[in-house]
Amino acid sequence: MRFSSFLLLIIFISCERDPLKDVGSDSTDTNITPDYLVKNSDFIFNQNSLHTFELVISDSALAFLDSDPSAEIYTEGNLVFQGDTLTSVGIRYKGSNGAWWGCISENTSGFKTCTKLSMKVKINYQGLNRKFYDLKKLQFHSMNHDPSQMHERLGYWLYRSAGVPAPRSVHARLVINDMYVGLFALTEQIDGQFAKYNFDDKGGNIYKEIWPLNDNGTAKSSEEYLNSLKTNEDENPSVQIIKEFGEKIANSSSNNIISVISDHMDRDEIISYAVIDRMIRHDDGAFHWYCFGSGCSPHNFYWYEEPKNRKIHLIPWDLDLAFMNTITNEHTVTNLKDDWGITSNNCAPFQYGVFYQKSAACDKLVAGWGSYGGPLYGQIESQFKNGIFSQNQINSLINSWSSQIRSATIEAKNVHSDAIPLTYWEYHTEKLKDQTDYTRNN
Repeated sequence: MRFSSFLLLIIFISCERDPLKDVGSDSTDTNITPDYLVKNSDFIFNQNSLHTFELVISDSALAFLDSDPSAEIYTEGNLVFQGDTLTSVGIRYKGSNGAWWGCISENTSGFKTCTKLSMKVKINYQGLNRKFYDLKKLQFHSMNHDPSQMHERLGYWLYRSAGVPAPRSVHARLVINDMYVGLFALTEQIDGQFAKYNFDDKGGNIYKEIWPLNDNGTAKSSEEYLNSLKTNEDENPSVQIIKEFGEKIANSSSNNIISVISDHMDRDEIISYAVIDRMIRHDDGAFHWYCFGSGCSPHNFYWYEEPKNRKIHLIPWDLDLAFMNTITNEHTVTNLKDDWGITSNNCAPFQYGVFYQKSAACDKLVAGWGSYGGPLYGQIESQFKNGIFSQNQINSLINSWSSQIRSATIEAKNVHSDAIPLTYWEYHTEKLKDQTDYTRNN
């Protein structure tokens, strides 16, 4: 075989095997590198842009997904964005019992009944080693329980503006097989890419929904941390940093617990977390200890541990129900009885709303954060109320984002009968302003 022919054959084979081949661009220059390989995730999470993403899925694959969204099984499809196509991405619905409520036939399982359900797109599906604007996953949250369509975006913006590591979130239009599905919250996945973007000390472990102490105040085991690990799972990871932190807290006295916490956490960061959490009434988060037969524990949070500095960070998650229990307790499942640092019922479980709960401050770690003192909490709270959480700042953000998504909201209602009516959405965006104003002044 002549060399030139052999070279052409190699080029042809390489193109056939390239999972990142740009098959959606109008460009005829094969030397042009797609934007998703050049730009980083700031392009995706640009607060001034309303991007449109398209998923292309075979009819049979889509029918499979729709038959039981709660199965959360990936199927193969294509992602189209800005003229570029990524083939062979993984696509599935995502959620929980609360997210599925009213949108699948049997509430916890069954076929899809709502137009919108939260979706996850896996860029590195089936072991493909690739990224999309430095991301490995995209998460589209349906906002079905949030008629303002603002809770996630505003909540995460507040955490991040307060210096708390939290996901970035923007709005996005989603199209499936040429059909506009509606407006979603595109919220950053908390994974290794999140750690690389948000921390100088990279490569550490991320854990989901595991509290360092059990309900009875004892420390968690290595096995429990390994079961909650979301990064480094295949690298024989050590969980000693967070495990030792939990053990030190469990064994600490009231005299040295502040010292233990300060050695492993940023004091102002965790108090800022608490201040924002209480301002937005994220009652379904880390300070709501739900009690069931096996004991009491919180959910909707992550931890990141820095491998070199050995610092530990609490990361908020799942803010769609935030802001609701401000003026009144609108959501009886999530409403939280106690204010920051307050305990009830001698730290025994008690019924409040639908479920039993336990005061968060009965936990030794939460109590340790509270022992930094009311003056520090009050100082940070005042700073944020007069700054990022001021009436002018919040109303300006809501107005700006409302203008950005107004047409997409109208478009969704024109296409789908179960989409939010314009007047109903407008009412709830104004209500959100009232809710933030109430919590600012009470």
